[in-house]
Amino acid sequence: MRMSQHGAQARGLCAALLAVAGLLAPEAGAEEARAQCTATLSGRRVVVRPEAHAFLTSELDRLLRLGLAGKLEVELTLLRRRKLWFDDQVDSARLTQVLSYTQGTYLLDGRPLLSGATALELERTAWTLEQPPESGDTFVVRLSVRLQVVTASSLGKVASWLTQGSSAENERSTVTRNLLRTVAEDLTRSGSGRCDVSPAR
Repeated sequence: MRMSQHGAQARGLCAALLAVAGLLAPEAGAEEARAQCTATLSGRRVVVRPEAHAFLTSELDRLLRLGLAGKLEVELTLLRRRKLWFDDQVDSARLTQVLSYTQGTYLLDGRPLLSGATALELERTAWTLEQPPESGDTFVVRLSVRLQVVTASSLGKVASWLTQGSSAENERSTVTRNLLRTVAEDLTRSGSGRCDVSPAR
């Protein structure tokens, strides 16, 4: 009897998750997300200004307007170019910023985005080189950005609410957890890019 009840709960939870997936499925033909940056070198100091473009699809925008928050994960890597060999990693940084919407305005870590969310000006990053660059040294910054509005955890709570019980969440199977992760990944936007480090003017 308990096995039968457990099976019914699992089937109900999976049905709820599939319903959520159908409601939140990203639209086809959305513009490709891309990341870009500008970087300057002054003495030993490298300053990078990263940007994220076309990360917010109409579906993710709808979720933000419903009150959810987006997590922007930014990874930057400073590389020294080497001829006939792999680039040498000099430094790196990881940032997490929160994208939200309130009272008709997009906010990035609480800062209003007056131009909207089409182009996101992310937090500036600065590094100080251990040694002054030698003559002929050239640097490049590699950038990757990932935006996730719905997480596997939040989807699990929604599915549990739809099945009207917490026991389903406690007894969630591996298959269901994998489904949660798959749906959450489908609602994730990512992009990457790189930019040359130019002398400051």
